[in-house]
Amino acid sequence: MLYKNLNQKDKLRFYDAVCEFITPQRKALLEENINNRTNWVVPVIENIHKEQNASAVLRTCDCLGLQEVMVVENNNTFNVTDDISLGANKWLDIKKYNNYENNTKQCFDDLRKRGYKIIATMPYKNDINLQDVDINDKCAVVFGSEVDGISREAIANADCFMKIPMYGFTESFNISVSAAITLHYLTDKLRSSDLNWHLSDEHKLDTLIHWTLESIKYRDKVEKEIFERLNLK
Repeated sequence: MLYKNLNQKDKLRFYDAVCEFITPQRKALLEENINNRTNWVVPVIENIHKEQNASAVLRTCDCLGLQEVMVVENNNTFNVTDDISLGANKWLDIKKYNNYENNTKQCFDDLRKRGYKIIATMPYKNDINLQDVDINDKCAVVFGSEVDGISREAIANADCFMKIPMYGFTESFNISVSAAITLHYLTDKLRSSDLNWHLSDEHKLDTLIHWTLESIKYRDKVEKEIFERLNLK
């Protein structure tokens, strides 16, 4: 991804050039979708055991306009299941944590530096209901594994705990269902607010370039060709 190191002015030049390789209709669709993207809410998928469940979460995130997803791989490696995600991973910013002594804490620390409140999705002391989550602050919502739930490290380092009200006999929702319910509610609440929940202009442009290149065959060749034509460095 050569364009990542360009300044904003040259990124705009690069974007205009790369759009020559897609149809005007495709360009319009990408630019419409970018205005509905947000990273005000960021899902954190911690140590998911079943790849189809994590892949379903990615599909939900794309459908709801959530641009960023954090994947914590402590014991389980996550590989996308294509027939579940339906290519959703191509349109998302996915960051994996798998090389740290404590992947969960490192993920949380990075998010806090960016101003996020860490919400662990599990019943716990002083927990709140989903409907009571305050979206005035940017929030990272943590979903744990199907077998063990949220890790001890996540519990120790979370800012608060949230539960989905339930009225049946079964103790919990499937992880992908829990994520769908939670993220749909939070994004709906967010879009009904007066908050400026859109991506920054810089993030929008980077994402548009990424999406446009994803829409092109031989993207690496096209990127190199444009760099040479525009004399970019």
